[in-house]
Formats: sequence, structure tokens, C-alpha cells
Amino acid sequence: MELYIDESRAGKSVFDILRRELGFSGRMLTRLKQDEQGILVDGERVTVRFRLTQGQCLAVAVDDRAGADHIQPVDLPLDLICTDDDFFAVNKPPAMPTHPSHGHYDDTLANALAYHCASAGIPFVFRSVNRLDRNTSGVVLVARNQPAAARLAAAMQAGEFDKRYLAILDGELSPDAGELSAPIRRTAESIITREVCAEGEGDFALTRWRVLARGRGRTLVEAAPVTGRTHQLRVHFAYLGCPIHGDDLYGRAADDLDRQALHAFSLTFPHPSQRRPVRLTAPLPDDLRTCITASFGKDICLL
Repeated sequence: MELYIDESRAGKSVFDILRRELGFSGRMLTRLKQDEQGILVDGERVTVRFRLTQGQCLAVAVDDRAGADHIQPVDLPLDLICTDDDFFAVNKPPAMPTHPSHGHYDDTLANALAYHCASAGIPFVFRSVNRLDRNTSGVVLVARNQPAAARLAAAMQAGEFDKRYLAILDGELSPDAGELSAPIRRTAESIITREVCAEGEGDFALTRWRVLARGRGRTLVEAAPVTGRTHQLRVHFAYLGCPIHGDDLYGRAADDLDRQALHAFSLTFPHPSQRRPVRLTAPLPDDLRTCITASFGKDICLL
């Protein structure tokens, strides 16, 4: 991780930046102090008491030193949107789980990213900040080190992430823009499916949407899940009577698409160490672009 010292950070000690601003743990600081390359300013080793001046570069060795030996590196297609000292951003294709689970130990995004890092000699532990269902495509953010993971998780918990999805719905949703606040809980008969429930019986969930097009008994929406509950968009739109097209869990399978028509096209969040907003986008995959054109007679470009 590299931090360029601007006017707001000038005069602060390395300890002020790492411990008080970035939230590094005492254990992490101890490890960095013991590492000859742990804390460098303009290439020279310094202590945490060192005071910084504007224009200097503070480099901290926060990459994971132990590889992800529990995740098998597998040579799979990997569409990297962005590589940063603090995170990877990937455009996950449909039909690929985000992380290993029962029956999926060597076909996941984690396997693909582990292979990429092993090939490049990059230390790697899989720490996904957001996760997408197997058949949902789009932006997945993976932290490259413990401090970045902690700060990104805290930012998400504080509501500082803006997530935007494109979805094709079965049925014509109205009005043209709106929101649904409806709690979600796990159904009694399954560990997978969720349902809307009464207040106080589940987790608070809030979804906002705006309609982009209607046609052939379908609706194209831009959806923003303000909260991040499991299957939230799928459950909420089904509850509104317009399930996501092709969603065979909460709606019905489709003849023209072999997965739910849901794509995470945009993710905006605060950079974990540079304190600036970052917006990442993922272009539409071909299957959704074809379905949108056939359904609404137009090509939709949000990026």
C-alpha cells in the first residue's frame, strides 16, 4: 500500500496515519515494525514516530504473506476491471460462484483470482467485500490486505457503498420509480430461499428502483439495494409481483435466458486508504444485451 502525503496529512506521524486514520491493529503495527520493508518513507525505513511532510510517499507492506493454500488456483477466464494496491475488482460472469462451497471447489471466482495471483507472484488471500449469486453477473470487489478489508467492510456497514444493478422483470412494474422497505428472513423449509416477512421477524431491507423501459410484458429497471440482504432484489421484486426474468427460485425459468436477468453494473465506494470516491463499472454480458434488445427493441447503455 502506498500513500502520498497531501496537505491534510502533513505533520502527522506514521502512527497517526496507520493506527488512528486507517485503523491498523496493534498486532499489524508490531508485524510491520519487525519487517525491514514494513514501513518505508520515500524508500527509507522509518519508525511509527516519524513525522511526515507534504509530497512524501509512505509505503506499507500490508500484502498477505501467506498464500491462499485452501483455495485451489485454477486457470479460468478472469475479467479484471481494476487492480489497486488495496483491492481487485472483477467482472464476474454468470454461472460462476463467487467463492468455494459444496460442489464448487474449483470453478469459482476465488479459484480464478488465486491462479492469477500465483502466476504473478502476488501473495493472496480471498477476501470478497461484496458477493454475487452464482447466476448474477457484474462487479465483485476483493480486498488485497487485512486493513483494506476492514475499512471497506466498515464503509459498507455505514452505508457508504452505492450498488447499482440492471434487471429485467417479468410483468410491468409501476410506478416509474419507487422503493420497497420490507424485512427479509430465511424460509422455514429451506436454508437457501428467503421471503418477505412482518416487521420484527426478519432483517430490515430497502430497495430503490427506476424504470428504464417496458415491453413484451417485461420491465427493465435500474435497482439499488440500499441494504445487502441475501437474494434481496430477487425477493423484493418477486414480492412486488414482478420477479426477475429467468429466476427459477423466486419466479420461473425463461426460454430465452438460462439464468436470472440480473447484472451488477456499478459499484461506488470510498477508497480504503486514499479517501477518494471510486466508481467501478462492468459492461453488460452478451446474454443480457441480447435479451434486452429483443425485449425492448433498444440497446441500453448506462456506463
